[in-house]
Order: sequence, then structure tokens, then C-alpha cells
Amino acid sequence: MHTEPLPFIGTEAVASGLATRRTLVSRHDMIYRNVYLPKGVELTAALRAQAAWLWSARNATLAGLSAAALYETRWIDATLPAELIRAETCDVDAILIHRAKLRDDEVGAVRGMPLTTPARTAFDLGRRRGLERAVVRVDALANATGLKAFEVEGLADTRRGARGIVQLRRVMDLMDGGAESPQETRTRLLLVAAGFPRPRTQILVVDAHGMFVGRVDMGWDEVKVGVEYDGPQHWDDPVQYARDIDRLAELAAAGWLIIRVSRDLLRYRSHVVLARVRDAMRARGWPHADRIRLDAQIGWLDPR
Repeated sequence: MHTEPLPFIGTEAVASGLATRRTLVSRHDMIYRNVYLPKGVELTAALRAQAAWLWSARNATLAGLSAAALYETRWIDATLPAELIRAETCDVDAILIHRAKLRDDEVGAVRGMPLTTPARTAFDLGRRRGLERAVVRVDALANATGLKAFEVEGLADTRRGARGIVQLRRVMDLMDGGAESPQETRTRLLLVAAGFPRPRTQILVVDAHGMFVGRVDMGWDEVKVGVEYDGPQHWDDPVQYARDIDRLAELAAAGWLIIRVSRDLLRYRSHVVLARVRDAMRARGWPHADRIRLDAQIGWLDPR
């Protein structure tokens, strides 16, 4: 049950006695014309989406990043415009209006608000320019909703000729709902671009007795080589740091080689990451280590 303050229509609140014209201004922030949110409440992407829907007089379908936000997709920038599909278009600050035609099976509902289904949302996000960003967004949507690539591919088959469809098919090939952060997605894309086999994500490791040992962000079970992206919480939280030490020791005892990737390594020294993974794979007998491109870039994966 959602109990946090929600956006509301100002004239409706005044008519019902829940607010006065004076308190609308003094106690609330206006998000869009006649749509307000109590002061001090953080405007998230999901709240922005709801506010935009109310601005439309409840006569629009939420789409794109707004739909993704209502599916509780993480990592969406709340400063980006809300996205609506509706018949009438107009220029509104911080709202992007599309005029796409939707079929009944492309529309769902969350909290009484119509929005594009996860498959249709991925269909739209995956066709937007920039393959890396598209995969990051679709990975996050799949992680939140359990969306599968075949669901989007089936929809795409019914909309042949749509703009961006070539990139969309590449995005679907690269999508993995196991990614739990944008940086995990980028790490995986870098590995694939360099020539490694596509890693499996969120690998559960158990011991000889079937007891849980740990979970690996991504890797290759057959050679027991794993790659993990360490976000700031792994270093800034003493409790998490201590757990990581224990978990990595247990994974090592289970025969796993773990390559840890930091933000700076991924951004500025990706060749070091690739070299470490290559050397670990070679040590485990992988026969194609010499084919790895240490100068790989994610952009190499763009459809040609």
C-alpha cells in the first residue's frame, strides 16, 4: 500500500476542502499547471509521471521512462521529462508527448493509471539512439518486471519497419535482466565487446553439499571465473565491506577466481579489467584468451 504523499490536482483539493488557494502556494510546490506536491517531498521519476498524468486531465497513457518508473525500475533520472502518449500535442516544460497509436494489448495499468506494458515500454526505449544507454534502460526494466526478450521480439515482429528496429533487435540480443546496476550492464557489454563469451549473471554458488556459498554478479560457471562490479557501498559501508571479505573468501574456497571492477577501472582503465579477466580465463584453460581485444569499446557492439 502506497502511503507516501502523492501529486494532486489543485482545483480538486480546493473544491473538496483539503486545501485553500493560500495553502496551495504556501505548503506545496507546483509540478505542472494545477498539479501540486507537498513541499519537502522528493520529486522522483515515478511521482513526476503521476503528476504529468494528472496534468493531462487523466486522459493520456504513460510511456517510456515514465512507464518504466511506475514499474519500479531503478536508476531513472527524475529531472528528465515525463512521457505521455495522447492525441493532442502541445509544448509543456518537462513533459514529452508522443502521438503513437497503441493496441489494447500494449496498455496496462498501475495504481489506476494507464501505461504501456513492459514489452511495449522496452520496444520504445530500445529504439532510442544510443545502444549502450538503451541496453542499460532495458536491463533495468527487465530486472524490475521480469520481462523476457522474446516478449519484445514478438511485439517487434508485428511492427516491422518502425524506426530504430535494427538497434532494438541488437538491444534484445544483449539484454539481461540479471544486471542490478547500470555499471553491471556496462561491465558485461565491455566483456562481450572484447570477445569473451557472454557471461551468465547472478550466478548462485553452492558447495558440495548444496549449501549456499554466495552469488556472483556475472561469470562463467564452466571455468569458475567471476566478474563483480563494486559500487561505493562496498567500500563506504563497513558492514558490507566485512561481508564482502567473507563472501570472497568462501567463493575462493569453492574454486572461484573473482575479478573485481571499480568505477575508475571501468571508466579510465578498462584495458586493465579485460587483461585481468583474460589472464584468469587463460589460467582456467580457456583456449581463446589470445583473441581478446584489450582496447575494446562498448561502441563496437552498435549495429552496423
